[in-house]
Amino acid sequence: MRSGEDKIKKAFKQKTWNEIKISDSWQIFKVMAEFVEGFEKMASIGPCVSIFGSARTEPDSKYYKLAEEIAYKLTQNGYGVITGGGPGIMEAANKGAQKGDGISVGLNIHLPFEQTSNPYIDHDKLITFKHFFVRKVMFQKYAQGFIVLPGGFGTFDEFFESATLIQTGKIGRFPIVLVGSEFWKGMVEWIAKVVQMEQGNISPEDLDLFTMVDSSDEAVKVINSFYSKYLLSPNF
Repeated sequence: MRSGEDKIKKAFKQKTWNEIKISDSWQIFKVMAEFVEGFEKMASIGPCVSIFGSARTEPDSKYYKLAEEIAYKLTQNGYGVITGGGPGIMEAANKGAQKGDGISVGLNIHLPFEQTSNPYIDHDKLITFKHFFVRKVMFQKYAQGFIVLPGGFGTFDEFFESATLIQTGKIGRFPIVLVGSEFWKGMVEWIAKVVQMEQGNISPEDLDLFTMVDSSDEAVKVINSFYSKYLLSPNF
């Protein structure tokens, strides 16, 4: 009796494993399709800066207003704006880009709580992704800089991944700007004191991968100063 049960369990496990392998194979094509759509829509957008920050930031927040102001000033300096396409800081940045008659791109993501896109994205420049990693490639590949306002885990993820890719030479150097010293100062001091000096986990020059500012003029100045020395080009 026991032998029969073992055979059934073994057959069930094998069937399940085969189904998983087939499912994984088809998943590759779904991922490829997302990459193709992203590349086709993003390839001709021109010089852009990605702006990150919390989706929970309210319109009356100083950081919402600051993001809108930064985006507007970027458009007046010839840049388009790329955001995650949602509410909060993302909405503010797209709103500022639209106000400045600049390119306004939204890379939205399917989430369990159904993040909806904001109304300030150019109708032909909204892309909705299922996979975070595909979406993140688009941010990196088609942005000439990152401006990072206060946010949560997703914002930290974008900041640290960009710093890591530049640090390891996987992408070309571009400016990373942290906006809001009262928010970022503690983290930056911890990175300098503990991560670099006490633990030696990064090099002293790695602290130069990003700049911390407090105003929209400072943020735009960092981008302009960097590209006064280099030609604008995609990072991959």
